[in-house]
Parts: sequence; C-alpha cells; structure tokens
Amino acid sequence: MTRTLGAAALGLALLAEPAQAQDMMGGVDLSSPDMVAAEMTRAEVETALAAPPVDFTGKRLSGLDLSGLDLSGAIFRAARLNKTRLVGAKLDLAVLDQAWLIEADLTGASLKGAKLFASQMLRARLDGADLSQARVAADLTGASLVGASIAGANLGADMRNQSMGLMRTVLKSANLERLDARGADLSRVDLEFSSLRDADLTTASLKGAQLGGANLTGVTFIGTDFDGADLASAKLSAPIGLDRAKNFDKAKNRDQLIRE
Repeated sequence: MTRTLGAAALGLALLAEPAQAQDMMGGVDLSSPDMVAAEMTRAEVETALAAPPVDFTGKRLSGLDLSGLDLSGAIFRAARLNKTRLVGAKLDLAVLDQAWLIEADLTGASLKGAKLFASQMLRARLDGADLSQARVAADLTGASLVGASIAGANLGADMRNQSMGLMRTVLKSANLERLDARGADLSRVDLEFSSLRDADLTTASLKGAQLGGANLTGVTFIGTDFDGADLASAKLSAPIGLDRAKNFDKAKNRDQLIRE
C-alpha cells in the first residue's frame, strides 16, 4: 500500500504546479531507497514478462541489469529505473510516462513508438538507440544520444496542456552527434549548448526551438523549419543544405551566430 501511495503521489506531483510541470527534481532525495533500490530481481521481471499484459507501474527497478530483454508494450508509468541497464533492450511501444530513468543506460535499445511523457532522463545514455516515431516530452539534460534515431518522433511541446505549464523535451547540454532526426518534431525543444555535430535534421521542425550555444557543425538542414528558432551564439559551421531550409530568415538572433 505504501509503494502504491508513493507512486500516486509522484503522479500527482507531475500534474501539479503549472510553472514547474517538468521540474520534478526539487525536494526529491535521489539517494533514498525509493530512488536507488529495486523491489524485483531480473528473474522476477522475466517471469512477469511471460504473463502479459505486463504492468510495472510505480515499481522500483533502479540499478537492475535488464539488458537484452524484450519489454515491448510494457507499462512503466511512474516506475523508478535510475541507473538501470537496458542495453539492447526492446521497448517498442512501451509506456514510460512519468518514469525516472536518471543515468539509465539504454545504449542500442529499441524504443520505436514508445511514450516518454514527463519522464526524467537526466544524463541517460541512449547512444545508438532507436526512438523513431516515439512521443517524447522528457528531461534529457546532459544525456547522450550519439548515433541515435528520433526519425519521425514527436519531441515538441504539448500545446494542448498550457494550464500545466510547457511540457516539452529538454536536451540541454546533450550529446546529439550524428543524430538521425529526419522528419522529427523538435518545436520549442530546449537544445541549448547541445552538440548536434553531423546530425541529420532533414525536414525536421525547429519552430520556436532554443539553440543558444549549440554546436551545429556539419548538420544537414534540407527542408528544416527554423520559424522562430533562437540561434543566439550557436556555432554554424559547414552546414549541409541550409539554402534549402525553410524560414531561416524568421529565426531569432541570426546576427549572433558564430560562423566558421
């Protein structure tokens, strides 16, 4: 009962305080057992997978090694997966809304069509992961997505829930080198100080995105929509197809771009 109430409290907190809709870190003790311990073993997780539907809502799974497991369609709503290893795991269509994945390792994982709304993923590792067609509105500050794919994914702000505050993806100071973002919705996403070196943003939307201080070296911008994007102090070097981008003239602070 205590664990159930705890998960419910976390869920309610995510819906409270409109201006703080995505700031779940305040007042949370990340060293507490609730955030670092696991109430199940890998073997118990595997047993649960054998009897679908699989629902890990509110479960404490932090620190486990769940690498390579097929967790497709599983529900991890408000679950704690901090520092959990999910290397090469299959999480296609999984529900990770409001989940905690701080410093989780999802290297090479498949999250096609997964839902990651209001998820906390600071410093998570998703190098080579596939998040194509996923719905993401998570805090990925300091995360690594080197060579990952978000092709066709929706990381943009949810404009239907303004009463809750701006729900969007935060990729501040993230390593996004060689990211495949073709056709992705990155509208109003926070990309400040991130590295997008050699990323492919073909036909992606950067409407209203924050790119201050970002490294845009070698990025492919064919058909990319810059309407309202803030480029203050962004490094723009050797871009590909910038002449074929959309609304570049409507981007903010173009005069502050650092061109090399």
